[in-house]
Amino acid sequence: MAGKILKAHGVDKKTIARVIHCIQAHRFRKGAVPVSQEARILFDADKLDSIGAVGIGRAFLFAGEVGARLHDKDVDIYKTKPYTKEDTAYREYLVKLGKVKDRIFTPEGKRIARDRHEFMVEFFERLNRETDGRL
Repeated sequence: MAGKILKAHGVDKKTIARVIHCIQAHRFRKGAVPVSQEARILFDADKLDSIGAVGIGRAFLFAGEVGARLHDKDVDIYKTKPYTKEDTAYREYLVKLGKVKDRIFTPEGKRIARDRHEFMVEFFERLNRETDGRL
């Protein structure tokens, strides 16, 4: 779709190819590795948006939308499935969000990811203590 739009606006083929690569390589599931600096920046920006305080908020929102319980610190990620009542924000953190920082490409992205990751670790550690009645 992007290629058609850019071509219709007179963008050169080389630029169109670079833009398409950026789009294709920005997702975890697509398998394409971002090779250009622009693609790495877009990839990192997309991943950074999924972690930290905003990522936690989005995970709780999604869990609520699928009818998941508020929290289950004893969740077994290998025995639970997405889109079920066990698909809590904590499960999302264990399955995906906690691994994002290790996928970042750019130095600035890595710095931001470390900070956001630390926040998530602290948040879920505190949530576990509070739900255990230890805080």
